[in-house]
Amino acid sequence: MSVVRVGEFRAAEGRADALAASLASIRPIILGSEGAVSCEILRDRADPGRFLVIEHWQTTEAHQASVKNIPPEMFKTAMALFAEPPKGSYFDGLA
Repeated sequence: MSVVRVGEFRAAEGRADALAASLASIRPIILGSEGAVSCEILRDRADPGRFLVIEHWQTTEAHQASVKNIPPEMFKTAMALFAEPPKGSYFDGLA
């Protein structure tokens, strides 16, 4: 059974577009990682500084291993754009 990872990100004031671009630049790396099934980036219509990243993985371990594929400078760039630490949880599908 696959697992879904939902990440929530909030952009620092005035940095929403930059965070959107940063998340979009990481998406191909995620999709190229072993065990990745899909990755969708969503921006809240009512709060454009809030983003969700919904990733489907074959296993939790595959997601955790994929983080090593993201270059450290990309992480550093993204971290400077956050208003608060990112949040994330794993979910199992029920149907």
